[in-house]
Amino acid sequence: MSTVLIIDDEPVIRMLYTTELRRLGHRVEAVDGTSEDIEPILDRLVPDLVVLDIRLGEGACGLDLLQKIRSRHPQLPVVLCTAYDCFRHDLKSIAADAYVVKSSDTAPLLRTIEDLLARRAKA
Repeated sequence: MSTVLIIDDEPVIRMLYTTELRRLGHRVEAVDGTSEDIEPILDRLVPDLVVLDIRLGEGACGLDLLQKIRSRHPQLPVVLCTAYDCFRHDLKSIAADAYVVKSSDTAPLLRTIEDLLARRAKA
């Protein structure tokens, strides 16, 4: 069983991803990423993968958060999941392991997560 941390400011998205990932047998923790320091959560949870939104509320930026994650946890797989395809070519986005555009169909995100977790397990 893998542990996945979801960081998204939309409660409905957090609930949807949590439900789908738990259905697949994963442990999930979901936070909004705007009012909390992520480092203590990463240290306590020790996730196997992070799903990270780019545009977080209250002026928070997922790309800045991605840089913080990479600086302390360089091997931790991170999937950027956003409604904005325009960030795919942002220089900061290349630090992510995958980029998925949000959709009502969660299959592409779930496939990406399963692929990254399988690669991590083989390493």
